[in-house]
Amino acid sequence: MAGRGWADWFEREEFIGQISDMRVQNLQVEREVVQKRTFTRWINLHLEKCEPPIEVEDLFQDIQDGHVLMALLEELSGCKLLHGFKKSSHRIFRLNNIAKVLSFLEERNVKLVSIDAADVADGNASIILGLIWNIILFFQIKELTGNIRSQFPSSCSLSSIPTGSDSDTSFCNTAPDERRSASAATREHNKAIKKLLQWVQKRTRRFGVAVQDFGKSWASGLAFLAVIKSIDPSLVDLRKALLRTPRENLEEAFRTAHYSLGIPRLLEPEDVSVNGPDEQSIITYVSQFLEHFPGLEEVELLL
Repeated sequence: MAGRGWADWFEREEFIGQISDMRVQNLQVEREVVQKRTFTRWINLHLEKCEPPIEVEDLFQDIQDGHVLMALLEELSGCKLLHGFKKSSHRIFRLNNIAKVLSFLEERNVKLVSIDAADVADGNASIILGLIWNIILFFQIKELTGNIRSQFPSSCSLSSIPTGSDSDTSFCNTAPDERRSASAATREHNKAIKKLLQWVQKRTRRFGVAVQDFGKSWASGLAFLAVIKSIDPSLVDLRKALLRTPRENLEEAFRTAHYSLGIPRLLEPEDVSVNGPDEQSIITYVSQFLEHFPGLEEVELLL
């Protein structure tokens, strides 16, 4: 009996472990789906400025020959990269195109730990999402927050700031010089995200909406509405918002921001009204408010 009891216990524990692993895998898949959609929309915002315009339909497929990356970085940096693009179905040429992109980013100290041309050419989802995230961090978040005063309130909760992708787990296998460079880049990215959080907190706390992070604090939709109200008070009635569901508030916020403030809609309500919203996607979306209304910081300094 005792032997059978132990066997049942081990079988039950193994089953619980399998269920836990499945949940982690499902969360990872859901996060990748949200990031893929958000990052694709963000990329297309920039690629529509190309002549002729370029549209990414499947990020993991369309990025594999390096053309999309070169065009995106041309728009973001103002540097010419497409003259070095070699169009070909042969893998060696695709790898060469992507290598040129990665070299361009490394020269500008963009964090590229564990990212190589083969992963991108093969459509590795986590690697591609990590690459795009670091491009967003460097060319948008860091750029936009550069002029914000750094005075972090004690209410900041930033222990889980997303600084890279899951592909960074092999950090310990990199060379010492590369580790130091990556650590410096991580500190700079953390600083930029902290500044963005501070900017948000200044916008929302006047309306009694507490924003502690770029995750669960946004799930109710109130934080988005408070940011919008700080820009144009006539657009939002927070008393009515308290009577609506989170999904209704999120839909109202995204629609109002798009049609009344010109903020591109990168997110959907179902992306945020979950237990663990994707922080990288929320940061990407929220940074657009600072991009479109940078003058709010200067106005406050004069008051």
